Amino acid sequence: AASKLEVSMPAVVEVMIGDTARLECNFYIPENDSYTYIDWSYVDRNRLVRLYHIVGSEVLEESTDYKGRVSLGEEDRALSISRVTIQDAKTFVCQVGAGSHGTAENRTRLHVYSEGGGGSHSPRGHLVLRALSLPLQIARCVSRNGFPAPNITWHKNEEQLEESQDVKIMSTRTRESSGLYTMTSTLFAHVTREDRNSLYHCSVHYWLQGQRRAMESRRVNITIFYPAEHVELKVVSSSAQVKEGDDVKLVCEADGNPAPVFTFSKRELEDRWQDLPDAASGVLNLYNVNKSSSGLYRCQTLDLDDMGQLEKDVELVVNYIEDVQVKMEPSSPLREGDSVKLSCDAYSPVALNYQWRDAKGKKLAEGSHLFLRNLTFETSNNFICKVVAPSVPGLEQSKQVAVAVQGKPRIVAVSSPLYVQQDQVVNLTCKAIASPTPSIRWSVNGTAHEYVENQHITSNLTVRVNHDLLRAGAICRVSNKLGDIEEYVQLLDQKTSESKGVIIMAIIVCILVVAVLGAVIYFLHKKGKIPCGRAGKQDITRPEARKDKIVVDAKSDKGSEEAGLLQGANGEKRPAADQVGRSVGCCP
Repeated sequence: AASKLEVSMPAVVEVMIGDTARLECNFYIPENDSYTYIDWSYVDRNRLVRLYHIVGSEVLEESTDYKGRVSLGEEDRALSISRVTIQDAKTFVCQVGAGSHGTAENRTRLHVYSEGGGGSHSPRGHLVLRALSLPLQIARCVSRNGFPAPNITWHKNEEQLEESQDVKIMSTRTRESSGLYTMTSTLFAHVTREDRNSLYHCSVHYWLQGQRRAMESRRVNITIFYPAEHVELKVVSSSAQVKEGDDVKLVCEADGNPAPVFTFSKRELEDRWQDLPDAASGVLNLYNVNKSSSGLYRCQTLDLDDMGQLEKDVELVVNYIEDVQVKMEPSSPLREGDSVKLSCDAYSPVALNYQWRDAKGKKLAEGSHLFLRNLTFETSNNFICKVVAPSVPGLEQSKQVAVAVQGKPRIVAVSSPLYVQQDQVVNLTCKAIASPTPSIRWSVNGTAHEYVENQHITSNLTVRVNHDLLRAGAICRVSNKLGDIEEYVQLLDQKTSESKGVIIMAIIVCILVVAVLGAVIYFLHKKGKIPCGRAGKQDITRPEARKDKIVVDAKSDKGSEEAGLLQGANGEKRPAADQVGRSVGCCP
């Protein structure tokens, strides 16, 4: 156990400016005696200035600059300083008196901190590489209101920079009236074109509560001017291979900053170059290119600072199809029944495929030839030769040819027979096909309307029905220079037709009735309802009283002819009734 009075205090207490600092004073008095007094003081110019004098429960506060900002703990008599300022960074003393045990004291150093603020500024001007014989200012970093004075370091692309032949760092420290420090650090360095994307920043390092801390500024990029060393010219198109009709861009790029002035030209005949306008930005737009757009293009750059020039060439190849031709053999006018051969040809710097389609787009054949045999008017059509370049997607051309078959007219439809009534207004229709287009004439007068569609011609004749028209009908005559044809149009009286129809229906009904009756008799015979044999024959012919009359009638006028018909197979004569029975009966 301790045998004397002891006072213990932390050696250092750290506090941020504006916060409250608490300084504790712990003491030990032998034999658990009480203290006589406690004095709180601070050191000012090597002398003690008392803040508090405590005797028992009485507390005496001295009049100092701290009045109103200091207080004591009720239990432990710890000293608290509120709203700490930079001037509070002093040494504070706690002295304890304990009668016969004497006096003892200890001290605490109050450290006051301020994080301050850091900032980075871009250079005031642009850096021109050609003039960099000495390191030039890259950026300046400022930290204000720090305490103690912080330290500033510089970083390039996250790596710390150290002073060297190419890197210089100038730092200044200014103590403000508040006692805080302002630190300024300026970075100078040699730069190259490789530094155009480099990012610089500064870090402000300071101590706080025994720990090293840092604040980083924002990253800044510097603008470096340097001449172009390389130029590139490329063709930009929506398709891998340029074809006629495409929009193309020629893009010229240089690695200088700022970008130089660009000019474009194209090589013409005799190795002469033609200047192309509107391309100073480095992009030449070529719209709806064709065969003549192919050729060698050149991009030239001009650096306005040193008037240096660079150039680059590129070959533009525009794939195309031209001179699509379709030949027809024979080329003379075609008649129905003839055959024809269609041949298609075209030119292109790439391989071509050929397809044949009809006017509706239906694919007919592959290859450069199409054979059409046994032509008719209906065969007449427009045929399309489609030329395709398989190696260049989307490159194709088409050529259409008309195959016209000529011949004399052929009537394909007439409105005959036509059922009409007296004084009725009717339309007589006649439709024909022919080439050349024929004319249609009617044998009767009326109002005619003609319609032509492809090789078909239709004539509608509006007439009023009279007795002569019903009797004679009408004739449709179709003719062209190759021949003519006519067709009769029959007109039927609707009433007469209805009467004849009734008679025909009656005959049909009678036939159906007889057929049904025969079927019933046959059915009854099969079921045994009508017996076969002589008795049956008598039942189904006539009564006995009538048999003699039938026999007489059968023999009277016909003589030997009928008698012969009534003989049996062996020459035996049979009664007439028996013969009649056999002719009517169901059994042989």
